[in-house]
Amino acid sequence: MKILESSYKELPDKEDQFSIFADQDADDGYSLTLSIENIHCASCVQRVEMALKEHKEVLSARVNMSTERLTYSWRGAKSFGDFLANKVIDLGYGLKPFGESVEGNSKGQEKTLLRCLAVAGFAMGNLMMISIGLWSEEVEFMGVATQDFLHWISVIIALPAIIYSGRPFFFSSINALKKRHANMDVPISLAIILASMMSLFETINHGEHIYFDSAVMLLFFLLIGRYLDIRAKGKAKESAKALLAKLHGTATVLLHSKRHNIPIRDIKEGMTILIAPGESIPVDGVVLKGVSEVDMSLITGETIPNLVNKGDAVFAGTINIASAFQLTASKASQESLLGEIVTLMERSERSKSRFVRIADKAASIYTPTVHVMALLTFLGWLVFGQTWQLALLNAVTVLIITCPCALGLAVPVAQVLAGSRLFKSGILLKSGDALEKLAGIDTVILDKTGTLTLGRPELIDKDYKESHLQIAASLAVNSKHPLSQAISMAYSGELLGVNNIEEFPGFGIQAFVGDNEVKLGRRQWCGNENDKETDEIELWLSINNEKVCFKFIDVLRKDAKDTVKYFQNVGYKVILLSGDSNKIVSNIAKKVGITDYYGEVSPIDKCEYIEKLKKKGSKILMVGDGLNDAPSLSLADVSMSPSSAIDITQNTADIVFQGIVLRPIIKTIVVAKQAKKIIIENFMLAIFYNMIAIPFAVLGYVTPLIAAIAMSSSSLVVILNSFRLNGKGIR
Repeated sequence: MKILESSYKELPDKEDQFSIFADQDADDGYSLTLSIENIHCASCVQRVEMALKEHKEVLSARVNMSTERLTYSWRGAKSFGDFLANKVIDLGYGLKPFGESVEGNSKGQEKTLLRCLAVAGFAMGNLMMISIGLWSEEVEFMGVATQDFLHWISVIIALPAIIYSGRPFFFSSINALKKRHANMDVPISLAIILASMMSLFETINHGEHIYFDSAVMLLFFLLIGRYLDIRAKGKAKESAKALLAKLHGTATVLLHSKRHNIPIRDIKEGMTILIAPGESIPVDGVVLKGVSEVDMSLITGETIPNLVNKGDAVFAGTINIASAFQLTASKASQESLLGEIVTLMERSERSKSRFVRIADKAASIYTPTVHVMALLTFLGWLVFGQTWQLALLNAVTVLIITCPCALGLAVPVAQVLAGSRLFKSGILLKSGDALEKLAGIDTVILDKTGTLTLGRPELIDKDYKESHLQIAASLAVNSKHPLSQAISMAYSGELLGVNNIEEFPGFGIQAFVGDNEVKLGRRQWCGNENDKETDEIELWLSINNEKVCFKFIDVLRKDAKDTVKYFQNVGYKVILLSGDSNKIVSNIAKKVGITDYYGEVSPIDKCEYIEKLKKKGSKILMVGDGLNDAPSLSLADVSMSPSSAIDITQNTADIVFQGIVLRPIIKTIVVAKQAKKIIIENFMLAIFYNMIAIPFAVLGYVTPLIAAIAMSSSSLVVILNSFRLNGKGIR
């Protein structure tokens, strides 16, 4: 069957042939999505995209770092997709059919960095012990032969360690130079290589000044930062990959009265899909046959299941929790609401990637400046009649002493210490620049269910008799419905015996208590046929002709009102956005003192609202817990999520806090403002260090060893200043 053709795709004979996985677009073009490896930074993204877009046949090309996904489309022959894929491979990036795991590549990079770090640490420890003896030479504690012997021991230890541990920086520098620009790894690599070669030359010629210890020590500390960076990126990829997995499973479709399992990506509009109890709905569609209840919390954020019948719309990613039904697909998987959420998250991720940190801006100026300064130092000393060895030594000194370690540590050390302090309070800082952004916010957007509230219903109405509650609880213990569970928790007495228990999905439970027929469920099903369903959370009990209503509320976090008041007192604009009904949202907003609130808001609506505010210049903190909040969490300047949120939302959020109160949000903001102050101070210290150290290095008053010590000292000063964060703030 033509409709199942893509289900039988097999891997190509050659690894670089991917066009068989391409999908034909409506305009007779083709699109292809592949997994891409070895993407490390924004320059990698730009390089791949520009390489593809230089061909006029290419309509679009996009690389997403979070999901490690390359998507491009083109006009012309289908096989042209292979040509484009080969262009990317020629640039040094690996490609695989999308869906094949690239996690192993990231794990491999982590292991490589750890091995490099271990080798550098081992070499540094041994070289420093040898250096103690070499420094003692100044007071004539050893002869020339002993000095040469220690120098050659240093060579044997240092050169293999430098060659092995320096690979991440050397390869990065080579790739940057191939692209005809220099990154921060270029001067670092150059300084390490020149210092090593100069030290080797000095060793061969029985010189006195050997700087292997400086080079290896520099490598050791830089590798620590590189490893922590890749670990952070690995965590950021988890959320998008987990969400995308929902779009790349299989589904059971009904074709010509026969069942077929096909990939979700191959589902087309109009197909009939069979949805079993407990199964995730693969695409947006309309119920064709059957009645059930669907958990919509991933989309709406609300915990109460929705009754669905013939003709009702359901969405991809939601869960069928009651009985089997048939679904007519209204959209292809890529066009579903879940697909739109993925797209929104990707767009948000790309916009975040444009955020350039202050250190990166400084680096764009730093790199060429340092190279020019080192070259002028070398030429200047030659002009003044000095030997090339001395001129080169002074140039290397400039490269080392201007190493941006202090500048590079200005932000991350403060963030690590602030993050550690927050972690002790049950607050997990996941994004490196979250604190910096949080310190500058002026608007707080809150979700309702699971954020302002605990996301669980609680029985509140006391108009019923205790005997009614006993009967209701006796039936409710046989159901997993959230409202039934709330009734069970509200009653702690002895339960009655019930017979002939039967649950009607989407309606309620029916049983016999003695000789009485009892129903527990929806208003109309319990005999109130003429009544309309209300916006209130309620459950009805029917005992013969007697009707009893149980009402529920979503429990507010106990400090929700105080937290909102704090935001308002410090000058923040507070907004409530929820997918729940307008009436319920209005009631919650009034209880906590929020005047700007909107109900029945879809995930797309939330994103559009945030984009409008950002265009007006607002700096937004978004707090949410459901999948419906994930795109808006990504789009906001900074985002927070409670630990009770789903995994995808927690992974998307910049900050995750534990507990049943909102006070951690306040503490995080306070710490963020303190961290920003410390970071500014660190930048000033790093700048002051360079203003003092560079002139001395250029004039030849500093040796490479002293430069390494000065560079390390500047880093130490920045670290000690950052430790002030441990003694500040609220508890």
